[in-house]
Amino acid sequence: MSRVRVVVVDDQAVVREGLVLIVGMLDGVEVAGAAENGEEALRIVDRERPDVVLMDLRMPRLDGVGVTRRIRDGHPGVRVVVLTTYSDDESILAALKAGARGYLTKNARADQIERAIATVMAGETHFEPVVQRRLVELATRERPSNGDLTPRELDVLRLIAEGRSNREIASLLYITEGTVKTHVNNIFAKAGLRDRAQAVSYAFRNGLATPFTD
Repeated sequence: MSRVRVVVVDDQAVVREGLVLIVGMLDGVEVAGAAENGEEALRIVDRERPDVVLMDLRMPRLDGVGVTRRIRDGHPGVRVVVLTTYSDDESILAALKAGARGYLTKNARADQIERAIATVMAGETHFEPVVQRRLVELATRERPSNGDLTPRELDVLRLIAEGRSNREIASLLYITEGTVKTHVNNIFAKAGLRDRAQAVSYAFRNGLATPFTD
């Protein structure tokens, strides 16, 4: 039976090297490569075609969400398991939207990492308990009134949740970038949002966008 090939991605050398040692000791698993930034991660994935990528989120030269999205689009058979310090709503939802199949924090033990790898290899999703609780809270939280957003503002919000830039939104909706900016500002003001990350979280919480699933 072939071994599961895993790529480790983390910008902190001590964490990356520790993960390589841990993963290398797991039964039926081998390390196919290690990367310290997003661009290097993509090169290794293109070259090695691993089964699983353990992905940090905060990295230079393309963050983990961007790398995950590009792996999903270019190598849909590669499973991404996020392994990060962050368990806030925005980080979790952005990772799921990008296509992550698992989410662990860096408090995870070796057996939890092993279980996550096995679970995503079986075609399932795997979330650490603290992340599961956050997802349940998000799913059961009472929905607000959407701040009286207009139909056009809702269209813009959905496209923001898809990761679209103002230029892309303008092209898709056949409006000017200036008009898009006006809609974005109105959305932020009506919904009490500070930035696009909060807008993405808001869209998911209120059922206005759906995280990526296979």
